[in-house]
Amino acid sequence: MASSPKPRRKRRIAGIVVSLLFFFLLIAGAGALYLWNGLQPTKKGEPVRIEIPSGTGTIRIAEILEEKGIIRSKEIFTAYLKYKGEGSRFQAGTYDVTPGSTIDEVIAKLNAGETVKAEMIRFTIPEGYTVKQIADKLAEAGYVKADEFLSLEKQAQKFAQNLPAGAEVTGDQLAYNLEGYLFPETYEMKKGSTAEEILERMTKETADKLATIPNLNEQLKSRKMTLHQLLTVASLVEKEAAVPAERPLIAGVIYNRLKADMKLEIDATVQYALGETKDRLFEKDLQVDSPYNTYRNKGLPPGPIASPGLASIQAALEPKASEYLFYVTKKDGSREHLFAKTYAEHLKNIEASKKEASK
Repeated sequence: MASSPKPRRKRRIAGIVVSLLFFFLLIAGAGALYLWNGLQPTKKGEPVRIEIPSGTGTIRIAEILEEKGIIRSKEIFTAYLKYKGEGSRFQAGTYDVTPGSTIDEVIAKLNAGETVKAEMIRFTIPEGYTVKQIADKLAEAGYVKADEFLSLEKQAQKFAQNLPAGAEVTGDQLAYNLEGYLFPETYEMKKGSTAEEILERMTKETADKLATIPNLNEQLKSRKMTLHQLLTVASLVEKEAAVPAERPLIAGVIYNRLKADMKLEIDATVQYALGETKDRLFEKDLQVDSPYNTYRNKGLPPGPIASPGLASIQAALEPKASEYLFYVTKKDGSREHLFAKTYAEHLKNIEASKKEASK
C-alpha cells in the first residue's frame, strides 16, 4: 500500500529544518571559534614599543596593536571595546607592550597610561645668573647652541604671553630682553627639548613663582612700581647681597637712594655693562658708557641685570626700613656689609674694611 504524500512532505521539511539548524549551528560555532581565537593572546615575545599619538581613535589604536602583533584581530578588538564600554579612557604616549598579554591587560595598560618614561635632562640655573651665563651653561651641557638660545631670547614676544602683566621684554636699551625673567631653578625636561621649549618652561616658571606671592599686584600698586621695576631691584639685591639676611636691608638702601635722587652707584651694574666679572673695578670701568652704569646714570637700570630668586624678589617687595644710604663689603671673609647713613660714616667704613683686609 503506497504511503501518503503528506508524511513524505513532512519528513522532507523536517530534514530541511534539521539541515538548516545544523548549518546555523556550524556557522555559530565557527563564529564563536573565530571570536574566541581572536580574543586569545598572541604568541609571547619581547616587549614591543608602540606610539599612540594624541587624538588617535580606537580604530587606529586597534590597527597599531595588530600591526605590532599585540592583538590578533583589530575588528574583534574594537567590537570587544564596544561590548565592554572601553576605549574612551585610552591615553596617548609611548608604551612597551608584551606580546602574549591578554586583551584586558592591554586595555588596562592603555587606560592607566603606563607609558615609557621619557629620557630626561636635568639642569640647575643658580640665582644671579645672567641670560648669557644661562645660555653658556646649557650649551656646555650640550642641550642647546648658545647663539640659537640668545637669538630666540631676542624674540621675547614669543614668550611674553607666559609672563604676568607688568613684564617688559622689549626695549631699545635692554641688553637681553628676557633678563630677569628666566627663573633660577632646577629643571627636568625631556631629552631633546629645544631652546624654545626651555625658554617657554623657564618663563612659565617665573610666572608660577610670582603667583605664589600673596597680593603681588596690590603690593606693587602700593609701592607705585611695575613688575619690571620690582624684578630690576630684586636683581640688584641678588647680585649685591651675599648674605641672605642682608637682602631686605640692601633693598632698603636702594630705595632710600632712589628717593633721595642719588645715583645708585652699584658695582654689579658696571660689571653687567662691561660684560665680565672683575675682582676690582677701576675708575675707567666706572665710566663705561652704558644705560646700565648706575655710576653715570640716575635711577634704575633699563631692566634686571640677572635672574633674581624668590627671596630677593620678596626683599625688593618688602625692604627693611632704615636711614642707610651707603654700604661697603667687609674684607674679613664674611661677605657681610658695613652700612652708613652719611658719606662721612661710609668713608670710615671703607677704612675699617681695608684694615680688616690687611690683617
